Amino acid sequence: MRIVVLDGHTLNPGDNPWDDLARLGELAVYDRTPLAQVVERADGAEIVLTNKTVIDGAAIAQLPALRLIAVLATGYNVVDIAAARAHGIKVSNVPEYGSADVAQHTLALLLELCHRVGDHTRAVAEGAWSRAPDFSFWLTPPRSLEGQTIGIVGYGRIGRQVAHLARALGMRVLASSRLARPSGGEPPDGWRTIPDLFAESDVISLHCPLTDDNAQFVNAALLARVRPGALLINAARGGLIDEPALAAALTEGRLAGAALDVLSREPPPPDHPLLHAPNCVITPHIAWASLAARRRLMAASVNNIRAFLAGKPVNVVNP
Repeated sequence: MRIVVLDGHTLNPGDNPWDDLARLGELAVYDRTPLAQVVERADGAEIVLTNKTVIDGAAIAQLPALRLIAVLATGYNVVDIAAARAHGIKVSNVPEYGSADVAQHTLALLLELCHRVGDHTRAVAEGAWSRAPDFSFWLTPPRSLEGQTIGIVGYGRIGRQVAHLARALGMRVLASSRLARPSGGEPPDGWRTIPDLFAESDVISLHCPLTDDNAQFVNAALLARVRPGALLINAARGGLIDEPALAAALTEGRLAGAALDVLSREPPPPDHPLLHAPNCVITPHIAWASLAARRRLMAASVNNIRAFLAGKPVNVVNP
């Protein structure tokens, strides 16, 4: 059984060994794989693991031995699901391993927008407090969240965890869900359509998957609906946002701030419109990356492969 990992560095940069996976077959691990080398490296493999390396229909057609593509993530838009199904290849994902971590990072992004801890720390280090005539100064006044409304787009595991944390800050929770209103966990204070949610919320936080139907749904028309002083958080997928439209909304002051852990292209080009937009906080897709979460992801991925080898596949996204 030949097993190939196409892009293993982010999951295991040296602190999260592949030992359990290696026990399941002949293992080859590549830190990174360019699209042009996917077929060459996966040739002859029955199981291929990928995180963000794209496995498109052209590659799938050239890999006759392939039986399982195991995605080292929850989102699986990097795989041509229709092509995999047509070739009888199962695709698995890991639906739950870091919900609490992503929710925690979402809260960190929100609090950074409200308190600008990084900017104030740099200002103090540069001597601004030492030069100040008063005991207290601020670059921008802190923003209180108590009594404000957060609108959550996507009320699954992560969205519900964000709601839980927001309530601890005294916030009111609205939610929108593309599927039937999910059960489990505390319900929101109200369900809204996406346009109404954008219009009524002081903070909007995205926690939905990226699909063909919702790509760039956060566009200029939707951003025009937000109330003055609104904030936007995205720890889901960069492709959900029309990024030039968001940059324009920030530049024109129609949106008070945005905090993003994801962009449509990662890493972004130096001229990406959001890298220099005002009041925009960007972190490099790290919400998922605590060691504890990566260990859970590794264990769950190995379990997916064990189950597949035993003839009882789990977490299959293209049954």
